[in-house]
Amino acid sequence: MDTCSSVFLFSFLLFAIIIVIVFNKINGLRSSSASKKKIIDHVNTNSHGLVFPQGSLGWPVIGETIEFISSAYSDHPESFMDKRRLMYGKVFKSHIFGTATIVSTDAEVNKIVLQSDPTAFVPFYPKTVRELMGKSSILLINGSLHRRFHGLVGSFLKSPLLKAQVVKDMHKYLSESMDQWSEDQPVLLQDISKTVAFKVLAKALISVEKGEELDELKKEFEQFIKGLMSLPVNFPGTQLHRSLQAKKKMVKQVEKIIDGKVRRTKNKEEDDVIAKDVVDVLLKDSSESLTHNLIANNMVDMMIPGHDSVPVLITLAVKFLSDSPSALHFLTDENMELKRLKELTGEPLYWNDYLSLPFTQKAIKSLNTNYHQVITETLRMGNVIIGVMRKAMKDVEVKGYVIPKGWCFLAYLRSVHLDKLYYESPYKFNPWRWQERDMSTSSFSPFGGGQRLCPGLDLARLEASIFLHHLVTRFRWTTEEDTIINFPTVHMKNKTDNMMECRDKKESHVSEGFKEWLEWPLEFVGYVETDSASWTCVLI
Repeated sequence: MDTCSSVFLFSFLLFAIIIVIVFNKINGLRSSSASKKKIIDHVNTNSHGLVFPQGSLGWPVIGETIEFISSAYSDHPESFMDKRRLMYGKVFKSHIFGTATIVSTDAEVNKIVLQSDPTAFVPFYPKTVRELMGKSSILLINGSLHRRFHGLVGSFLKSPLLKAQVVKDMHKYLSESMDQWSEDQPVLLQDISKTVAFKVLAKALISVEKGEELDELKKEFEQFIKGLMSLPVNFPGTQLHRSLQAKKKMVKQVEKIIDGKVRRTKNKEEDDVIAKDVVDVLLKDSSESLTHNLIANNMVDMMIPGHDSVPVLITLAVKFLSDSPSALHFLTDENMELKRLKELTGEPLYWNDYLSLPFTQKAIKSLNTNYHQVITETLRMGNVIIGVMRKAMKDVEVKGYVIPKGWCFLAYLRSVHLDKLYYESPYKFNPWRWQERDMSTSSFSPFGGGQRLCPGLDLARLEASIFLHHLVTRFRWTTEEDTIINFPTVHMKNKTDNMMECRDKKESHVSEGFKEWLEWPLEFVGYVETDSASWTCVLI
């Protein structure tokens, strides 16, 4: 856990304890009967065959938040949900993060809610996130503006032009980085993936590629992102205030880039036919609602996946592969075969080689099927997005349950992805389970769903595929035992910084899964590690 997260948790728990003491002295151990009466009245008004979810609202004000956080920090973060599922069923009521909440671990209920229109449910985020994003964020806006913005951005992020650019850029950035790895220098894999993913996304969004402009953008973004887990207190000296100031600087920087694009287009200095980035796409739209300020603010918000989601997906994929020698061996063989095939034909790797689109030739399509399997299984087990929150705009009935107006709804995706009802041996990393499995079912929704399905999901898969290809075709590694913590962000439990002993092909203390690789030509030994686990890598 980083310092910011530790301070946040300590401050929250201290605040919670004080609140409990005050309420105990004034109102007793439980909440007043007024709130309970409100719920009872609500149940009575919706008693015509419908069910108000059972559950507990916990302590006054803090509800069940402390137990939720405690479980989230454990090796079994879904234990909070599992306990209540046994008592109340897959859909139950709770009170977490200051809000009365209906929690769902039911795949069908989640699907229905996430696909609902804005008249029934709207996005809901903690107060700090809402302040940082602003009212015009794509995460918060609804209706025709959201559909227009989401559609334009999604189409570009899925375009062959951008995918070709991403392949080229990833190859460049990864080669530059991996060429610097040496036997006496530890490399933080998650940091490397964060740097690469941010560069890729900055270029895709606003065509910022290198130099002081990129460095300044990344510096301010690091300050901005810290505020997402800060206390909702905004005055000079607080993290939220610093993050808001950082975002203002970033928005001004992006607005300058937008103004420059508009000026060059008017002066015929820039081709206005082919969109090179997301800003170009949005500027070509005739809608007056897409102001320069709205575009700039959303470009900043859309950089968040480059800092969190994609790097975590990559890190977890390597972690799970390290714990599954057979899967790693199989993936490595396929990647080495693909690499040899491309070297024989003299062709570069294309984006469709990684994603195995229908028009890809049969041999390559067969090889790359396992990119989908490994990454899909990583998304299922790793749960980069643990859950999605909505707010009910009216009383809504879903599968016989009543979700009251004004209540928060939490679709807890992790419980569904680890439910033995849907997945045999759900805690086992098994990429082969996806060979014949349909990924479009309601039991698999790693990127959310409905109209707000993440527009960059294909891009995330592509970046992870490229990273894995470069890693497994150049390196092999052994890893220490470690566990994953899922709150406030996904990270490894132990904060060790061990330098693993270099090994060469004459050593025999290598796991069976790696022994046959020892005959491959070695050039040097280097080290790779996440922010906790250390891996010894051998360049091939």
